[in-house]
Formats: sequence, C-alpha cells, structure tokens
Amino acid sequence: MTQHTRPSPAAVVALGVVQILSWGGSFYLMAVMAAPIVAETGWSQQWVYGALSLGILVSGLLAPWSGRLISRRHGRALLAGSGAVMALGLSIMALSHHLALFLSAWVIIGVGMAMGLYDALFATLGTVYGTQARSAITGITLISGFCTSLVWPGTALLIHALGWRDACLTIAALLCLTVLPAYRFALPTRSTLAAPERVSKTAAKHDLAPVLFWLLCAIFTLASIIMTAVSVQLIALLQASGHTLASALAISAILGPCQVGSRLIDMAFRRSHPIRTAWFSVGLVALGLLLLACYPALAVLSMVLYGAGNGLRAIVRGTLPLVMVKPEAYAVVVGRMARPALLGQALTPLVGGYVFQHLGAQATLWLLCGLALINLLLVAALQQKLTASVANAVN
Repeated sequence: MTQHTRPSPAAVVALGVVQILSWGGSFYLMAVMAAPIVAETGWSQQWVYGALSLGILVSGLLAPWSGRLISRRHGRALLAGSGAVMALGLSIMALSHHLALFLSAWVIIGVGMAMGLYDALFATLGTVYGTQARSAITGITLISGFCTSLVWPGTALLIHALGWRDACLTIAALLCLTVLPAYRFALPTRSTLAAPERVSKTAAKHDLAPVLFWLLCAIFTLASIIMTAVSVQLIALLQASGHTLASALAISAILGPCQVGSRLIDMAFRRSHPIRTAWFSVGLVALGLLLLACYPALAVLSMVLYGAGNGLRAIVRGTLPLVMVKPEAYAVVVGRMARPALLGQALTPLVGGYVFQHLGAQATLWLLCGLALINLLLVAALQQKLTASVANAVN
C-alpha cells in the first residue's frame, strides 16, 4: 500500500480505545488516585496534585520537540513508544515511598503524555492524511469521549481490589500490552509513506502568518485553561451554588454524554469549515458558564451547554490548524501551539485554587465567564483575519 487517503474504521476504533487508556493512565489518573495516595503516604494533597501539574508542564515543554519528530515521519514510532514510557512512570510511581521519587515518576509520565496524547496523535494524522484526517479526528474524539466514564470507575475498582500501588502496575501492564500493537496496526509504516519534505522550525513558523498563529494559540490556551479549571473545581462550584454533594455529582455526570453528543452532531457537518465548529465550541462554553453564574438553579441546562461546547474543543484543536497549514508543516505548528496550552493547564490548578480560596466560588466562576467571553472575541478576530486572507488570495 503506497497511497493513504484516510484511516479505516477499524483503525479509528483502535486509536480511540488506546487514547482512552493513555489519558486514563496519565491526565485523568489523579482524580481517583490522589485520595488513597494521600491517605497511605501522608504527603500533602497539594504535592500529590502538584505531581500532575509537573507532568503536564513537562508535556508542554516537550510538545514542540514531539511535533518536529512527527513532521519527519516518526509519529508512528513516537506514539507506539508512549505506552512503554507511561508504564515506566507508573511503575516507578507504584514503588515510590519518598515524595521525590513520586515526583520523578510524573516527570517520566509527562514525557509519555507528550509522545502519546491528542496533540501527538492529531499531528501524526494530519501529517499522513492531510485534510482527510478530519473525519478520523472526529471519530477518535467521539470514542475517547467516554474516557472518564470508563477509566474513573475502572481505576476505582482496581484500587479497591488491589490498592493504589498494584493498580498502577496493572494500568502499566495494560499500556505495555495494548499501545504499541494498536499504533502498529492503525498507522501506516514509514516505508509506505512519501518521503517527508524537510520543514525547519523557521519554515513552519512562516507557513502560518504570525497573527493567525498567536490567535490560534490564545484560543486553544484559554479553552484548555477553562476546561482544566472546571474539571478540578466543578463539584466545589456547584456546592457553593447551593447544590448538595450528591446533586453536584449527578449534574457533573452530564458532561460526558453531552461531549459525545456534540461530537456526533459535528460528524454530520464535517464538510463545513472548522471555524464554524470553533464558534459553536466557545459560544456554548460561554453560554453554559454564564447561565451557571446567573441562574444556579439551571445548573443542569448550563452543564448540557458547557459539555457540548467542551466536547467540540478537541475537534477544533485538531481540525482548525489542518485547513490553515500544509500537511508537512502541520505537526511542527501543532507542536508549537500545544506548549502554551499545556503550560496554562499546568498552572491552572494552582492559580484557580488561589482564586477560589481567597476570593470565593462566585469570583472564580465569573473569572471563567470572562475568559470564555474573551475567547469569543478571539474567534471573531480569527474569522475576520481568515476572511481577509482569502480575499487577498483571490485578488
């Protein structure tokens, strides 16, 4: 096979499933595992959650490096190796009886995150398939939208049955057994691809006008910050709005189905320009947060809107740059754009926790509303620039 137009349905399913395992063994792990770790070790909760921030920070710093490797057609090998790197970090984490070793485990997990989560996968798909990667990205995010619904209960069951240390080793074994075979099956070998065009950092940088690049960076960074803040503080925000813990948990459970539902709807409009999806994403997020801030009693509707908008966020992150740059430059550009977003995510728990502690839940919620409204203005500016660039090209 020498010509690749798009991944097969079986490949999309394999990639979606392996993303669930990769996210569950890294980014979403501490949501369930932090409490038993704190209970057994006596380490402060701030340090335990800070380990996740450290992993995200490492991932952000390495994102441009990952993008450059992918642009040289090393994406398949990079993704295939990510499971082993995450598994190594999880194994060290399981054996950690000192905080320094625990933190070093998350440095390694952060390397694996840079190698194997959405940014690396989308960059690889964009490099190999060009604009035809959009349907695959949508399909993968549709499947991985069930991630928290599956991995949080699954991880909790493992911890209950085995303890958190053996649960880490079990997840590490799953990653070793599944990640490499899945990517070897789902992605074409390097020998079947056309020889890559050499793309330097400078060439990739100028492939996209600086103003467009920084607008995209700002949009994705603000969206990632809002998502991270809501993921960390949603239960507390709902309780502060007058909901009981049971009610807050039930309302937050709406997010997963809404994210998947919005991605299903997007599949029906996959031929439209991704800027339209960006409008729906940031608009629904802003509307949902504003509704929660102004009318706490309508929390269910607000989370339906927010969940739908947030569900489109991952699709926009993969598909919007795809129509703005050449396939050979896509991986480098996406890698450079991932860094500020991941750095923002790494700092969000610390900054958000400070705002919540010193200014309260309402101020935190209105701050998120403000960021969401700024993102609407940024998308408007991006569309204006894109329209102007098309008009100039025609003239």
